[in-house]
Amino acid sequence: MKIYIETYGCQMNVCDSGKIVHLFANQGYQPTSDSRSADLIVINTCSVREKPELKLFSALGRYIPLKRQRPELVIAVGGCVAQQWGEKLQQRCPGLDIVFGTHQLDHLPRLVAEVRQSHKALSATDFLDCPGGLEVMARPVPDAVSAMVTIMQGCDNFCSYCIVPHVRGREYSRPSEAIIEEVRMLAASGIKEVMLLGQNVNSYGLKASGEISFAKLLNLVHEVEGIERIRFTTSHPKDMSDELIAAFATLPKLCPSLHLPMQAGSDVVLKRMGRGYTAASYLEKVEKLRRVVPDIALTTDIIVGFPGESEADFQQTLSMLEKVGYDQIYSFKYSIRPGTRAADYDDIVADEDKRDRLARCQALQDEISQAVLLAQVGKVVEVLVTGSSKRGEGEWSGRTPESRIVNFPAPVSAPAAVEIAAGDIYQVKIVKAFKHSLRGEVVVDAGS
Repeated sequence: MKIYIETYGCQMNVCDSGKIVHLFANQGYQPTSDSRSADLIVINTCSVREKPELKLFSALGRYIPLKRQRPELVIAVGGCVAQQWGEKLQQRCPGLDIVFGTHQLDHLPRLVAEVRQSHKALSATDFLDCPGGLEVMARPVPDAVSAMVTIMQGCDNFCSYCIVPHVRGREYSRPSEAIIEEVRMLAASGIKEVMLLGQNVNSYGLKASGEISFAKLLNLVHEVEGIERIRFTTSHPKDMSDELIAAFATLPKLCPSLHLPMQAGSDVVLKRMGRGYTAASYLEKVEKLRRVVPDIALTTDIIVGFPGESEADFQQTLSMLEKVGYDQIYSFKYSIRPGTRAADYDDIVADEDKRDRLARCQALQDEISQAVLLAQVGKVVEVLVTGSSKRGEGEWSGRTPESRIVNFPAPVSAPAAVEIAAGDIYQVKIVKAFKHSLRGEVVVDAGS
């Protein structure tokens, strides 16, 4: 039996798809990259923006006709679009066997078995007190050096543009003991780096009676032998505590890299978004971080063309990009998400203005990102090898603690018996900067 999984959206969905692979491996399924040979097709969806939602319907238009050739094929849709649409998705797309919501991931094997037996479509989208699947361990990719660990799910912020609380549910923090046990298991399997995941990791434990704070959780992960690097995402700026900021100075394994979504640089827009902070308070958090870790690499999310955004508001966003100096940004045109407060706003920005602002935003960030990479030339950095470079020819690739990609050749002076492998850590001198990556030369043999 073969399973084909198509994943849209965030790292949380990528992690959930890994959990699905793990669940069905226990049922004897093998992953395949060929949908035409699959016995089970699972589409794991995202509804944060409109584009992934449209992509789903295009995919179903390709996969459902396969059932005419192979009636035993089962097609399932999960994730945020499934949660949002429920049974209406099957009404729109006859032939879709299963719709399972964001709290029902661990029920998917049972649903597939029921469909195979009854030949009837099923839908399971109820929210649960504890989201199903949180305790399912995602199966790491073969030879991977990094793995993702879900520590919480859901969000209580209800930003006016965001559908996440409606499709992922309210915040639920996974017990810290279970998280640490999973990290230990990953370390024992050879994983060197963990990424802690949640819709708002900064609020981990705040609503769970007797649970520890996120900063204290990081301390426990830091103690796990074998783990060399710790990352986390996503952080809400309003919940970035001084305790968490201090952790960047006291925990050597905590990478000096942080995704801190800004969304907009205008206080007027931020207030309408319901973000709970101002541009000044956001910058204050950035300044605190840089006092602790001067070279911390920051990334962010930007929405352009939010309802009511003026050109002056947009200029304040550009100004924030220059003030902060992000390594990179993830920028998007605002798209209406049904069920959110902003969907009822009537001062819509024209699409041509959105396109123009997005292009200007990305052009400015390209300049900033290039300057950040050029500043690395001549420095010696620590690189965790992730595998062979896309260039091949004896080239290797890895990431710095700041998550910058570095490609480098094997050192020519190394003895023939020395072989570079994924998971090795090298000191590498940066010799050249490209648009999205760096090139270096090994100066010290592999360490821990």
